[in-house]
Formats: sequence, structure tokens, C-alpha cells
Amino acid sequence: MEFIDRKQEMKRLNRLTSSENGGLAVIWGRRRLGKTRLLLEWSQKHKGIYFTADESSPTLQRKYFSLAIDQILPGFSSVEYPDWPSLLLRFAKDAFQIGWRGPLIIDELPYIIAASPEFASVLQKFVDHEAKNMKLIIALCGSSQRMMQSAILNASSPLYGRANEIIKLTPISVGYMGEALELKNPIEIIQAYSIWGGIPRYWELVKNHHGSFIENIDHIVLDPMGALNDEPNRLLLEDGSINLRPILDAIGLGAHRLSEIAAKIGQRVTSFSRMIQRLLELDLIEKEIPFGILDHHSKRTLYKIKDPFIRFWFEVVAPQRSFFSQASPKHRQRRLKESLQKILSISWEDICRTSIPFLPLQDDFGKASRYWHGNGPEWDIIAESVDAKTWLIGESKWVDKMPTIQWVYKTIEQLKNKGIPKIDRKANLQIIYALFIPKKPPHLKLPANVKVFDATDILNVES
Repeated sequence: MEFIDRKQEMKRLNRLTSSENGGLAVIWGRRRLGKTRLLLEWSQKHKGIYFTADESSPTLQRKYFSLAIDQILPGFSSVEYPDWPSLLLRFAKDAFQIGWRGPLIIDELPYIIAASPEFASVLQKFVDHEAKNMKLIIALCGSSQRMMQSAILNASSPLYGRANEIIKLTPISVGYMGEALELKNPIEIIQAYSIWGGIPRYWELVKNHHGSFIENIDHIVLDPMGALNDEPNRLLLEDGSINLRPILDAIGLGAHRLSEIAAKIGQRVTSFSRMIQRLLELDLIEKEIPFGILDHHSKRTLYKIKDPFIRFWFEVVAPQRSFFSQASPKHRQRRLKESLQKILSISWEDICRTSIPFLPLQDDFGKASRYWHGNGPEWDIIAESVDAKTWLIGESKWVDKMPTIQWVYKTIEQLKNKGIPKIDRKANLQIIYALFIPKKPPHLKLPANVKVFDATDILNVES
């Protein structure tokens, strides 16, 4: 698959490359996001050294590292290095002699640290002295977020404070999915993103399998031999976090409050609060707090699975895995179709909320949220303008067919009739009402304070 997006990340890396003083970049984030692809593109552009560690012994890791250095310093691997300081010191001297400044990229750094715990301190001394004197450009990368934090990002870590660039890779925006998968229809793009999310590795698997939307999900996920049939377990195992799975199962089964999660997994809330924090750090779940509520410890806080694919897996695949493992493709696909409406509706709502700050509106708006309170009305989308003078109140609806003009008008009236959430707001507050649907009918006649957006509008601002 072609290299997609990552413009801002590449801009930062290129700026470091052009620096006369060199420097250190740290790239991290969950697995499958394309960290390696980003670093390879950068390395090839600037004739760098790229080394990816594995789970070998320290002696073999140093051998593989020296072989990678051979591409710039031929013959470097002909020597056996007894320890990491001797390898790095020799590298610094030889690179200086030929005027090579980098980038030197060490991918999967946690594997080296796991085998050689002293490596973080060794690397810190190298960065502080030889690399600084030579004005080398170095990049460190890893997928184990726990180990990257302990080695680099935590205040107590040896390399803390040394990085010129700290780049946390996040999923790619829905606006790039059409380009990646060669999809033209905006509705098909939203549908695809609702399952695969913004993970390049998943996009690559879909592109290599030339089936329909339903057939691709069945082949890649539902089929027991599918490449992503056991993906969440692999992600958790690779990060040493498989013990977190029961919480994800509970959320997938509809438990979103801590008390509900505790009831599902049969534990007291206090016994898994640290596990919740770990899932937040891994970007696997996120907190949801009603609009206008500032207390992050509010009892109204909900927890939901953040990534579309992981959410799909725990809400649809995990509860029915026994059925999917025995059923024919025909029966699997029929069961899948029955589950899709809810998944598409949730993802569409999330995508719409994310788009609010970028939509062409008369005011600049901040981040959007939901609002709920007890058994009262719920609002899908509420955002406040930067000057706090205007609220956008919106409703998202995922409908299979283009709705009629009359349906649109009726739905907007229903939204207005809900009123306004009873929370603190400025006097003379202006209200913009917004309806989000997959495809809007033509020739809508709307007052200035009413907007209707569809998938095309959203994709135009998300790329």
C-alpha cells in the first residue's frame, strides 16, 4: 500500500534532519500504526541506518546492529563487540571520520532493554556525549508503550528530557481511507472506517483482499483462520497486558460505568482501577464525560472502547466467537449484517463529533461531547464556540437510504424540541442546530441557525 498521510510527523523528522546540531527523536504508539513504515520512508530519504531489534540475546542483537551499520560503514560487523558501550563508541568514531550524521534509527527499542537493562543508561551517556559532539541525528521507536515510558518518557527514566521531538503516532484520519482503499463513495468510506479504524496495517489487509465490504470482514476477522480473528489478544499479549482483557469484554457487553464493569467481571472497583488507567494509557479505552461537566472523577463518567476495530471485535466478534468458529461463511455474514447498524451508528456519531472544530461554521468551535443526565434527554453532539457565545447542538443519524426532505425537517424539529441541557451557560446564548446524516437530500431550505452535514462534508474536512 502507498505511504499515506503522516505529513506532520514527517515534517518534524525532516526538520530534525536539517538541524545543524542534530538531536534525538522518540516515536511511540500502539502497534500496527505504521511507525516502522514512517521511519523507513524517512531513513531512505536521508540515507540513514535503520535497525529493528528482536528478542534475541544481547550478543546476537549487537551482531545484527553491526550488520545494519555495514550499509553506511562497510566492514563494521567484522568485529565482535563485547558490550554496547564498545559498539557505540566505535560507531561514533567511524561515522565521524566519514562525516555521517544520521539518522540512526533504533526500532523496537524495548526488546534491547529487555535483554540488556543497562542499555537505556548506556544510550543516555552516548546521547549526552559522543552523539552530541558529533551532532548525530538519532531516532528511537517502540510499540511497548509501558517500556517506552519507563525508558524515555517518565521523569525517572535515563533518557528523560533528551528528546528534541516526541512523536506519538495516532490512527490516521477517516479522510485518507478513500485514497488508501481506492473507495469513491463517501458512505462506503465511513462504513469501512467504522470497522477498520485508522490502522494502516488493517487497511493493507483489506486492500489485498478484493471482496465486498461484508466479505472482507468475514475473511479477515470472522473466519477462524482470518488474519485479525485473534487480533486484540495478540495486541494485549505483545504489550504484556493480557490481564486487561476482562475489562474490554465487560465494556463490549455494554458495561460503561465502573460499577457495571465491576459487576460483569466479579471484582470490586478498587481492585481494577490501575487496570483502567493502563487501558487509558494504551489508547484502548477512553473516558466519556457529559458536556459541561468539569469533574473528571464524576460518577457520570463512562468508559468506552476507543478504536473502531477493537470496539467491533469486543461488541460483535467476542460474544459470538463460538458461533463464528463453526458457521459457514454464508451464516457468518448473515449474522454480521444483523449487527452492523449499531456499530455504524456509534462510529458515525464519533466521526461527526471529531469533525466539529473543522466544519465551515460561522464560529470556531472546540471539541464536541455528548450530554446525558439520569433518565432525561440525551444529545449526541454539543460543542461551544471559542468565545463561549454559541453552542452547536447536533444529532447524528445513520440511515440506510437517503432520507426525504420531510424526514430531515421533522428530525430537526424533534432536536429543537429537546430544548437545551440545564447547565451553566452565558446569557443570550446563540444556538446552532445540526443534523448529521450519511447523505442529505438536495434542495433543503434551512434557516441560518440550522445546518445539515453528510458524509461528503465530513470527509472534506477530515483529510
